[in-house]
Amino acid sequence: MTTPEKKQLSTSGGFTAGAIAACGAVTITNPIEIVKTRMQLQGELHRKGEVKKVYTGLFQALRTILKNEGFRGWQRGLSAAYVYQIGLNGCRLGFYEPLRRVLAEGLLGDPEKSTLGINVFAGAASGVMGAIAGSPFFLVKTRMQSYSPVFKVGTQTHYTSLANGLGSIYRAEGTLGLYRGCTSAMLRTGAGSSVQLPIYNYVKGLLDKSGLVEQGPTQHLMSSAVSGLGVCIVMNPWDVLMTRMYNQRGNLYSGVIDCFVKTVTIEGPMALYKGFFAHLMRIGPHTILALTFMEQTRKLMMWAEGVE
Repeated sequence: MTTPEKKQLSTSGGFTAGAIAACGAVTITNPIEIVKTRMQLQGELHRKGEVKKVYTGLFQALRTILKNEGFRGWQRGLSAAYVYQIGLNGCRLGFYEPLRRVLAEGLLGDPEKSTLGINVFAGAASGVMGAIAGSPFFLVKTRMQSYSPVFKVGTQTHYTSLANGLGSIYRAEGTLGLYRGCTSAMLRTGAGSSVQLPIYNYVKGLLDKSGLVEQGPTQHLMSSAVSGLGVCIVMNPWDVLMTRMYNQRGNLYSGVIDCFVKTVTIEGPMALYKGFFAHLMRIGPHTILALTFMEQTRKLMMWAEGVE
């Protein structure tokens, strides 16, 4: 007797589950994302000590923004962040498993099997797809989050809404302008995605085998926490470069390599880890929330599709 084939969630179902989970997470972590963005831009292309720091730490920055810009300042660019998350994480989380299964079927002859190389490639490829899909929205999000009517850090661009931002860029620079910095986003997201889900699945597998933690929310939380740390270490340098590429007006940087060289030459190598703690405190909770929510949204979508 043959074993019935295990039903799988559809690609559209996986996309939807990933997008919903990511939007839920970004609602909570958006204030920290704003701090990260501004700290990465602070002192841009200035040598150490040439510019007085406005933001000296995560909690000080959160208090400063709240005091001077109110709760609205904490949620600048949230609408753009939502659409970006749908494009990025809908692809990254929704297409990861289908890509992994296709590669496993083609290379190993069994979609249920896998290797570290397959997991990393599937994660990176799905991340690059998401970076391309979400690039115009990240462009607007970055500029909206960096803008402050009180403390001007980095290039300042004031958009009143996501639609206003997209329209302004299109009118000034055309379609190509909407994809300014996309290469840096692909590198950054590919790097982060290549380790996020593989680390998550690896740690989850170890916990399963060890029997130390039963399957459920606690196991998901622990796996997500380790995954978030790994993502932050790998991705922060690319994240700094991407933030600066997207926030620039004109041609401050001719490309991601030029941005890297100028940043390291003028500010030193550690500039690539500007805002690391804020990034960790953002990516950690965001990864935990997104992956934990995804476990639940996948169940919801499986129920909606009638998948047992």
